[in-house]
Amino acid sequence: MESGEGGGSSSSPAADKTAPPPPPPPPLSRYESQKRRDWNTFLQYLRNHKPPLTLARCSGAHVIEFLKYLDQFGKTKVHEAGCAFFGQPNPPASCACLFRQAWGSLDALIGRLRAAFEENGGLPDSNPFAARPVRIYLREVRENQAKARGIPYEKKKRKRAAAVAGESSSNPPPPPATAASSSAPDPPAGSSPSVS
Repeated sequence: MESGEGGGSSSSPAADKTAPPPPPPPPLSRYESQKRRDWNTFLQYLRNHKPPLTLARCSGAHVIEFLKYLDQFGKTKVHEAGCAFFGQPNPPASCACLFRQAWGSLDALIGRLRAAFEENGGLPDSNPFAARPVRIYLREVRENQAKARGIPYEKKKRKRAAAVAGESSSNPPPPPATAASSSAPDPPAGSSPSVS
């Protein structure tokens, strides 16, 4: 017998006892999956940009350009100022106004891209998704969409403030110190009253 044949058959039980492959990594959460898709979409946008852009040269202006590009895929009707339904929350009929990305979707997208940028080696100080022009753009989109729907965001803030004020009025304020000391129960026997 050749040593290769004999060695192969006698060592096969040992070869069968090799460590099993490591288990696959746990599936990504919905947020992590979406963040990865968003990041890949943005990188693809940079590659297709004319002229092509590198991430290192990307600025807040390019991020805003990307957000405007995404508007063509939006599903939220945003009425223009000249539209008969401008400012109506529930318009009775259809109009020719364009669909756009909803402000909340853009805000969440920027949050995911800001995190992805830093996870992929970007420095927080040079993060184009955290640039001031991007924050200003998002604020303008929010305000314009609120006006177009006739639902100002400030109104929601006032309701929350009123609710907080209502909660505090339902709990009466503590009695004044003089009234509290005169109506306080007598101390238990054997303990001395505190002197102020």
